[in-house]
Amino acid sequence: MYNEILKDRIEAGLLLSEKLKKYQNSNTIIIAVPRGGVPVGYVIAKNLHLPLDIVLSKKIGHPNNKEFAIGAVSSDSMILDEHSNIPKKYIDDEIIRLRKLMKEKYELYVGNRKPQDIKGKNIILVDDGIATGNTLLASIAMLRKKKPAKIIVATPVIPYDTVPVFKKNTDEFVYLMAPKYFSGVSGFYEEFNQVEDKEVIQLLRLPISTE
Repeated sequence: MYNEILKDRIEAGLLLSEKLKKYQNSNTIIIAVPRGGVPVGYVIAKNLHLPLDIVLSKKIGHPNNKEFAIGAVSSDSMILDEHSNIPKKYIDDEIIRLRKLMKEKYELYVGNRKPQDIKGKNIILVDDGIATGNTLLASIAMLRKKKPAKIIVATPVIPYDTVPVFKKNTDEFVYLMAPKYFSGVSGFYEEFNQVEDKEVIQLLRLPISTE
């Protein structure tokens, strides 16, 4: 367990690489969550000589407060909390809108490159920190449909109470810190700058040796 504040996403990636060393040069793909997960995932991919890809999911906000998540959606999966008072039409419209946004975002990041084929492979799903975990759970549900051998989730920080949820929903869960008092992911980094689209695009285009 790593108990100090992390310097930045690069250090987070280096420390997670150490915990994931057994996957070096194996039948494994790193799948990062944009935007913040991409710098962490890039460092892991580079250190372990593994290919890097991305997965997109979005939270579904409450109609009266968009910041309050009532669920999450990926390109072909959805997780919804039990909020029976929210009109079905609102949820359906949000899913259509968010999926359109995700499709545009994916094309912006990787162009017309096809996603990696993950069937029968280990995938390491990487983010720069987990708060509620809803959007990541939607991504896990989507990736499961593609029949990978194993789903490993790797993150620098997660609230203590959320750890059992991820242990239950993954084949392996790797993390550095699980504090009982959790005020937000940014509180566990010295530098937690906004990752811009431009940086994501650059990192995804950098060559990674898989030898």
